[in-house]
Amino acid sequence: MIVVAGDLVVAVDPIDIKIVRLRRKELPLPQFMSQGAAGCDLMADLEAPLVIQPLARKLIPTGISISIPVGYEAQIRPRSGLALKHGLTLVNSPGTIDSDYRGEIKVIMMNLGEVSYTIQPLERIAQMVFQRVVGVRWQEVATLDETLRGEGGFGHTSAQT
Repeated sequence: MIVVAGDLVVAVDPIDIKIVRLRRKELPLPQFMSQGAAGCDLMADLEAPLVIQPLARKLIPTGISISIPVGYEAQIRPRSGLALKHGLTLVNSPGTIDSDYRGEIKVIMMNLGEVSYTIQPLERIAQMVFQRVVGVRWQEVATLDETLRGEGGFGHTSAQT
């Protein structure tokens, strides 16, 4: 099923996410900014601008908490424009929000740029992408099946060229 909001196709087989605005009722809800967007933008819920110096980390509140259905997670990812233009990224990217977490979503931002960057109140700072979670049943065995790659690790395919 395709869901349309205005001119935007928002999702195929959407899930319902309960959301609470924690401090400001006028805080915009996360938005999908284009027809094919996989992630919705999260905003900085700041009272005043916040400066992030080069190589510094800051925990930025978003002003929302959500209830994710069991069987799903939300991944928090950097915004590519902030990364390219200013060197801003997320330290634990992608960050995972589990279905049983009910606290405020906060984003750990880091400035890898050469100059300080000022985050403005309500600036779009990250993206949130929802994904299904697959359960696992461990099966302990004595050995694993062999593959062509075997134990080849980081960069093993480029070593052959």
